[in-house]
Amino acid sequence: MTQQIIREAPAPEPLEGQQTNSFFYVPAPNEPILNVNNIQGNILGGFNKDYQALLFLEIENPNAFKQWLKSQINFIATASEVIAFNRLFKSARQRRGREGAVKATWVNIAFSFEGLKKLTNDADSFTDKSFKAGLAARAADLNDPVDKDGKPIGWVVGGPDNGKVDVVFIIASDERADLLAEVSRILESVVVFTDEQGKPKSSGARITFLEEGANLPAPLSGHEHFGNLDGISQPGIRGRVGDNPKELLTPRQNPENKNQGKPGQDLLWPGEFVFGYEGQRDDAKKLEDSKGQVVSAGLHWANDGSYLVFRRLRQDVYKFHHFLNEKAANLDTDPRKVSAKLIGRWPSGAPTVRTPEEDAPTLGNDDNANNDFEFNGDDPPDGKFFKNDVVPPSDDATGLRCPFIAHTRKTYPRNDKTPGGRVPNSDEIDIDRSEVTTQTHRLLRRGIPFGPVSPSTPNNPLQDEKFVDRGLHFLAYQTSIEDQFEFVTKFWANNPNFSEEAATGHEFEGKLTLGHDPIIGQSDNNKPGGDRTRKFFIHLEDDQGQPQTEELTAPEDWVIPTGGGYFFAPSISALKDVLTK
Repeated sequence: MTQQIIREAPAPEPLEGQQTNSFFYVPAPNEPILNVNNIQGNILGGFNKDYQALLFLEIENPNAFKQWLKSQINFIATASEVIAFNRLFKSARQRRGREGAVKATWVNIAFSFEGLKKLTNDADSFTDKSFKAGLAARAADLNDPVDKDGKPIGWVVGGPDNGKVDVVFIIASDERADLLAEVSRILESVVVFTDEQGKPKSSGARITFLEEGANLPAPLSGHEHFGNLDGISQPGIRGRVGDNPKELLTPRQNPENKNQGKPGQDLLWPGEFVFGYEGQRDDAKKLEDSKGQVVSAGLHWANDGSYLVFRRLRQDVYKFHHFLNEKAANLDTDPRKVSAKLIGRWPSGAPTVRTPEEDAPTLGNDDNANNDFEFNGDDPPDGKFFKNDVVPPSDDATGLRCPFIAHTRKTYPRNDKTPGGRVPNSDEIDIDRSEVTTQTHRLLRRGIPFGPVSPSTPNNPLQDEKFVDRGLHFLAYQTSIEDQFEFVTKFWANNPNFSEEAATGHEFEGKLTLGHDPIIGQSDNNKPGGDRTRKFFIHLEDDQGQPQTEELTAPEDWVIPTGGGYFFAPSISALKDVLTK
């Protein structure tokens, strides 16, 4: 018997009868039916709420905790519920022209490897070595500081000196009052747990950390604390949410490319993010032919689950803005342009590949255009920069529009020629092969800012009168921490020579466009007393309108790890049949 997604209310436009005739709902009979009633909601659907809290627990008495956990399972949101709500929310917002017509509060749960070992005897069968080691043990390998601010000893959560983290609850809501009510319900249940007969019992757990996050207020809604629109470039996911071959998780919104969701959003097989489904092949010749084998975590009951990486990243907004302002003055340009060169997008989200000289908010606000571009192809430099008009989707093989070090290019190099794209038995780097391998390292990001808005701006850097803790709760789902989160961090963001082969032949004034990711990249010198200085190259225009390469030096980190952990988000059936038995 095939399960069905919980039905959403009919959207005002298009009506259900019209959907089946639209390219928007092209059939995909060869894609798997996703078990959306068994998968937790934040993985595939994404909570997308303005308010979110992270609650961490240590399991002190496993048997008592199992009894308590049983009482919480019905509160765990499924992908079916979240997907249906998100569609309804968008339809209501579009028709009414405002938000708030419908609202919901969601809860999801995930466990560290040490937490799972307390609940089941077969946790050692998980195959991901990074998950089993934990983030704190892997921090030095990720180039985190080892003797300065940001080292695991000193983290506010997940470090070796501040209590064990066995469980994390993710609570999200459209209203802060509703969020706090649900958080209070869970906290009270942990402290005062009663069974079905009303008898008091121990929950078997203790609270180790709790912190809220929230969408920043206007005009920074949807942005992170540095001032840039966040969460734009998410991978599309293949798969259906019901029997109908047109009931797709990711609608096909690009009529020119059936292998994309929105324009520029390549579709990936769901096994990259949820266990028990086909993943990507890294040896395919073309991206559209990259359907691979079913991905396993090593245990059958882990199917429909996903690994969750949590990283608490403190952002020093003043230092970043001061850097932009200082460098802009030296280069006789605007601080926001320097920022766009470092990030690869303007504050609105408009990509510099499509609008290299100035921001274009209408482009940034158009999610059918703001991610529609590639990096590599026939795009030779012509001795000048591409001027102010927003250009069609374009390639940027030379790094003139978007430097190779830019954050968006470092963390998702698209079809850049990467070392992973080498043709077998050859020294040749191929664009198609590079894009195939790149797509095996993607992440489903579910981050949200924490802390108050900074008074600082790139044009007017302002320091807080006293220390303020603000930053990003980075959350990401995947089926291989080693090959996805850690690969991106170690071999892309932190690798100053990553683009060397892509940049070969594209030199400006004798310098290659190389360097660390200027936003999250960290110096490879993380030894005690080591220098955290990072260097990176950008292109600007000189007085004669000719491109010039500038080497910038950042003497310290602007993004500092202050907590985190590796977790596994199990299916609903695993919660019921394994982890509470």
